[in-house]
Amino acid sequence: MTAPLSDILGDEIESPEEGICTRTSGRTESFDLFTQSIPSRNLGFVDSRATELEMAVNGKDYTITQSPTLLASNRSGGTTGAVVWNITPLLADWLTTESNVLFGNAWLGSTTTALELGCGISGLLALSLSPLLEKFIATDQDYVLKVLRRNLDENQRRSSPYHASKSKSRQPVAPSPSDIEVMALDWELDSMASLPLLLGDRPNGKPRTVGAVLACDCVYNEALIQPFVQACAEICRQHRSQLGADETPTLCIIAQQLRSATVFEEWLVAFHGLFHVWRLPDSVLSSDLKTGTGYVIHVGTFRDGVT
Repeated sequence: MTAPLSDILGDEIESPEEGICTRTSGRTESFDLFTQSIPSRNLGFVDSRATELEMAVNGKDYTITQSPTLLASNRSGGTTGAVVWNITPLLADWLTTESNVLFGNAWLGSTTTALELGCGISGLLALSLSPLLEKFIATDQDYVLKVLRRNLDENQRRSSPYHASKSKSRQPVAPSPSDIEVMALDWELDSMASLPLLLGDRPNGKPRTVGAVLACDCVYNEALIQPFVQACAEICRQHRSQLGADETPTLCIIAQQLRSATVFEEWLVAFHGLFHVWRLPDSVLSSDLKTGTGYVIHVGTFRDGVT
């Protein structure tokens, strides 16, 4: 049974518009975050020039192909998904620690289907989390999916216990069936109406719904805020309408690098209007994500009575 989020994370953010926030002693969430010393991390890329990155998540190594050429292109729909952002491996590392508070209190687990919005080319969250979950759905615009699938396939092949050695006497062995699915989704333009069909039913005959939505650095300008919040809300509505209000709600996990106070405030007000929101306290975070690192993680659950 899931533990109430207020029991494990403290008081939720009450009213960001009016600056009434129980957990931050009356100061607005934005003021509390942006008046702290924030390290300079430029835009937040791991390495925007490298075509290949060697990365580790909780001691497990991954080789990630990325596309600096695509990042620098003039593609009209954006190019930020072409490279890895700093927050992604940090979130993956924290979520997969044995003592993670969300797994420890049954908000995430072996029966959870998770969906990542704006996953980019790396697939790091999918690769590292999928062994701990029932299913992981990695979504982004179509332009990143070719490289994403390559990263997923190559890293799953390397991690297979049957992966061939460098000896020429061994034949490559195909990876075992994966619990990762890839889905083209532009949450500025696309509807979530087809999601229940993609998810199908669980073995017990009940509909499979999304139990967790994950997003890393998805909101970096004002134009993205409303479509992003509405995408989160629609996924949560589907979960509630299919399983009922008495079931554990979908948990949204939003990780961000702190850049613009204006964009952050606008996102928080919009998100708070539809969700109960908590900022994860330092007591449950790894040292790389605590106050003063320039990163922040919020979680939210859909408000009762919101249609």
